Amino acid sequence: GVDIKGNRQWMGAKAAIENKLSNAAFLRTRIEFIESCFSLHEVSDLWITFPDPQLQKARKRLTSPLFLNRYKNILAPQGCIHLKTDNSELFEYTLEMIKEHRDHLIDSTNDLYGNITSAEREEVASIQTHYESIFLKQGMKICYLKFRL
Repeated sequence: GVDIKGNRQWMGAKAAIENKLSNAAFLRTRIEFIESCFSLHEVSDLWITFPDPQLQKARKRLTSPLFLNRYKNILAPQGCIHLKTDNSELFEYTLEMIKEHRDHLIDSTNDLYGNITSAEREEVASIQTHYESIFLKQGMKICYLKFRL
């Protein structure tokens, strides 16, 4: 997990310890420094879960070209990016970025829980963030994308 807010890191670390996760790590830093935290092609998959959609500042979106280029340096050659969001504008924006940059779209749905069509989607739906469970209780649809740069 990468976040500047210590409380979120603490909650994630506590959950990782309680669930005996051995493949979890937490970085308290700004996402802009992500390339300084990982070696070239070190990351197998990258999950972006319920980020601030930055509706007024597209360049600050975690799926903007600026960030996608940073991820390209740390992702393994066959590594994937996964996006889960309740924000349809961010979802559509990311689809447009994938198309514009000719990235490889692997999976896409604007209603993950209403459209579980594979074992992989079922697994993606089985792991919920804190915010995701809140959004689901409010009847909101969760969008999901999986793509390769």
